[in-house]
Amino acid sequence: KASGGPMINEAVVSTQSTGETDEIKELVLDTMHYCMKVDTEQALTAGAMEVFTSLLTHGTWEIRGKAARDIMDISFPLAGKRRAVKCGCIPVLVKLLADPNFNVRSQAAGALMSIAITTEGKKASIGEGAVEALITLLRMDEGSEVKLNVIKAITMLAEHPEGREKLSEIVPLLEQIKASGGPMMNKVATTAINVITWKP
Repeated sequence: KASGGPMINEAVVSTQSTGETDEIKELVLDTMHYCMKVDTEQALTAGAMEVFTSLLTHGTWEIRGKAARDIMDISFPLAGKRRAVKCGCIPVLVKLLADPNFNVRSQAAGALMSIAITTEGKKASIGEGAVEALITLLRMDEGSEVKLNVIKAITMLAEHPEGREKLSEIVPLLEQIKASGGPMMNKVATTAINVITWKP
């Protein structure tokens, strides 16, 4: 298997340096995004999850958005989802669902969707108020990219009994979205409705 190990280690160290400019940090986050398509394990070992989490509160929306995107990337493997819960990035991602920038909101929803695939991730997200934040965002945000990621995250959380109960109130809204959206929106809204209304 190809490995971006040395480059990943260098990149992680670089983003931790307070002397690096925002432009360099953005470049490093983009580099990590592509490296992690090949090797997420090395990134986790190098402490990338912790670095990305620290950058979620950065002053520029570009860096917040790219850090959230990279958390989604590194959370694809099970080890990444577990690390995300452990290192405390979920409460920060939940706060970013109310970020002024639509790209940051979209990437935060995508990262939560990825983390919430596991039961541990679902419980942690629900416990940090992700359901309420996602409902608010679904009602307010007009952007289709944001909406798609929000609905996918909602679907993950609806697989947990507590999440399903809390999300039952938005079924009529999802029905509206399903009726008025394009084929992709229709598909994700239908899946969400089916999961929320499922009876054991």
